[in-house]
Amino acid sequence: MTISAYIGIGANLGDARAMVEYAIEKLRSLPQTQFKQASSLFITAPIDSSGDDYINAVAVLETDLEAQVLLEHLQALELACGRERPYRNAPRTLDLDLLLYGQQTINTEHLTVPHPRMTERAFVLIPLLQLDPFIEIPGKGAAHQFAQAVADQGIRKL
Repeated sequence: MTISAYIGIGANLGDARAMVEYAIEKLRSLPQTQFKQASSLFITAPIDSSGDDYINAVAVLETDLEAQVLLEHLQALELACGRERPYRNAPRTLDLDLLLYGQQTINTEHLTVPHPRMTERAFVLIPLLQLDPFIEIPGKGAAHQFAQAVADQGIRKL
């Protein structure tokens, strides 16, 4: 069964813009998956973190992969791009988050969908709403209702 999956993409180490653009290209070649669209690129200040500003985007895929398998592909791409996890919210060469997986709610040891902090982050909500202004977050409602709460977070389109 084909599922719409939304992927959050971010980087703030090295050439972050090139890394986000590279990740978008690599998402196009995932098995059993059709790349649909990516948002614009946005620049944002780190939240609960340090380091340089982030480059962020959101992509939407149509996939036949199970959520855990899709996550494993995303993590393999992160590792291939030099991702290290020395501490929580450390600066990163590439961060790929499975934000939404259809209308499913998933809560396992390795995966929580919808992404637990997506409604608190302008760098997720703004690109997500650019792709689908009427998108619903399972268990939370319309994504646009959370935009005002993140309006103070600096974000600008590249």
